[in-house]
Amino acid sequence: MVRNEARRAALLDAAIDVLAEEGARGLTYRAIDAKAEVPAGTASNYFASREDLMSEVMTRVFQRLQPSDATVAERLALPRDKALSVQFMHDIIKRADADKACYLAMMELRLEATRRPDLRTAITKTVAEGLDFNVSFNEESGLPGDRTTVVLMYLAMTGLIYERLTLPEVLADEDLDQLVEDLVNRAIGPV
Repeated sequence: MVRNEARRAALLDAAIDVLAEEGARGLTYRAIDAKAEVPAGTASNYFASREDLMSEVMTRVFQRLQPSDATVAERLALPRDKALSVQFMHDIIKRADADKACYLAMMELRLEATRRPDLRTAITKTVAEGLDFNVSFNEESGLPGDRTTVVLMYLAMTGLIYERLTLPEVLADEDLDQLVEDLVNRAIGPV
């Protein structure tokens, strides 16, 4: 049976919204069908199992959070220095703020993966590939820092975004721009 890729994407987007609003326990085929406004049974025709669905949702999250090619090209026209690394980190926060559902869904999937070994394997693969891509991008683009620098920035930015999404009051008195600049400066160190 030929699958409608636009409908598959709409179902995955609906699943992201369900995860963000209801958590992993609320992620059912019925809830996805309702959110996507498609006939009952549609989601189950596209995703053979809950693990398959969750794994594909994680991939879709990464797709939605990717910067546009135009944005990357615009940034890479700038000098390849710490200031550009800071700009890339600000771009990550802007995308997170613009699509909070993706980060909330990712958090839910990570928590669910602690209880489901097959899901953990699939999500680990997706996240590890994303991190490897970022390390390669940093090296190939001539940005400052090595693999450890990128890993440190990844961990710090993940924590910062999760804090902003879940308990924003904790950092309410912090200057976000300065925090991001300090994070990059300390991760990269003197150049």
